[in-house]
Amino acid sequence: MVVTKRIVAQQIFAYLNRKLPLEKLVDWSETVTMEGNIAEKDMDVLMTVLGKLGLADVRNFGLTWEDCQAMMNQLGYSLQVEMEAAA
Repeated sequence: MVVTKRIVAQQIFAYLNRKLPLEKLVDWSETVTMEGNIAEKDMDVLMTVLGKLGLADVRNFGLTWEDCQAMMNQLGYSLQVEMEAAA
């Protein structure tokens, strides 16, 4: 499978929605980067975003909401926050 901007955005979105733990996101990013099966036309942006995700478990780097917003923007997506009452 060729990794595209959409696939990377879906992984970030899953993380933000607590469906993917940070450790799994980092592992996925590192694996994708090592395998190198990345869409050629978006190689620069994908490598930048994947590089950031790959370091997200290092204390000095981390992964903030602002980081996620910026990466999603680089990938061509925007984020919106919704609120609902807790059950």
